[in-house]
Amino acid sequence: MSNNRRSPASLFSMVSRRSFLGQAAALLAMSALPASLFAEEVVKVEQPNAGSAGAVWKPLIEKAAAQTKGIVRPQWIGGDPGLSQVQLLAGAIDVGFFGPIGAVETDLRGNDVVIFAPGLINHGSWIVKGDSSFRTPEDLKNKRIATQPETSETYRQARLAASLNGLDLRRDFQVIFGPPTANLALFERGDVDAVITIEPISSRLIAKGAREIARVRDQWKKGTGDDRPLFLGGQGGRREWFDQNRSTARELAGLYIEANKQIKANPKLIADLHQVLGLRDDDRATIDLLVKRLPEIYSGEWSPAVANVANKVVDVAVTSGILKGKPARPICEIA
Repeated sequence: MSNNRRSPASLFSMVSRRSFLGQAAALLAMSALPASLFAEEVVKVEQPNAGSAGAVWKPLIEKAAAQTKGIVRPQWIGGDPGLSQVQLLAGAIDVGFFGPIGAVETDLRGNDVVIFAPGLINHGSWIVKGDSSFRTPEDLKNKRIATQPETSETYRQARLAASLNGLDLRRDFQVIFGPPTANLALFERGDVDAVITIEPISSRLIAKGAREIARVRDQWKKGTGDDRPLFLGGQGGRREWFDQNRSTARELAGLYIEANKQIKANPKLIADLHQVLGLRDDDRATIDLLVKRLPEIYSGEWSPAVANVANKVVDVAVTSGILKGKPARPICEIA
């Protein structure tokens, strides 16, 4: 008998060792792969305020996330809207809403941020009483106007668009700053002659008989000759987080794109979601008006062309003196 023959026990031992080594090698290879391939990835996202145009994102994105095979799951973090950027810079949230001018100002203060996903087209409106004599913003010179705080993108872009048409919001008007609901109260009491406000408040006022005498995005178009929609803002984060999580940012951007596309394809979703927009069931006039007016403000595309509009806002703001400078890298990027 040959000395090279092995006993059944020794053969079993060899197979067992080979199997163990093979499994160990496979486990080692798997451990080198990104954890996101095997587990759900939670991203802390700013929750839009109830009653704002962005409030529809949460229910639509949660539904889209549940229906797709993606691994990103937004964790919605609420709070004071004035503190959301502070929360982001402190790391309490990963993603929040930024306008291009506000993002650049944050960057110039030493906090590098980038907008990487779509959001809203500018929907600022100049609104006056239905029986007033004012027909254009120029008619309101030296009059009292209520608008959002100076740190809001709504005011920043309203100021920029007005300047392109020869108006200085700081010099030519008596401007009162406050949150949209407070401005609404001032307007309805007659304490101001006009408001520069946003949806859904604009449609609520128009449904009650007020008049829209100008739209900020139309003033921008007239002043620049650019037919592309004026980008109000989108989802942004710290650039360090973005650079380290590009695939996550890309998937999250896809969820916002899908939500916005749903609204454009089926405007009646606005009626279905009227409660998160802050509207009562019996406010049918406003709901019906929003179904007509609101879908166009949701940006269903995120591409270099859209990002270029946002970056152009920055360039024009620098030229106009509203911004003191801009960062070396574009404030909007595609993940």
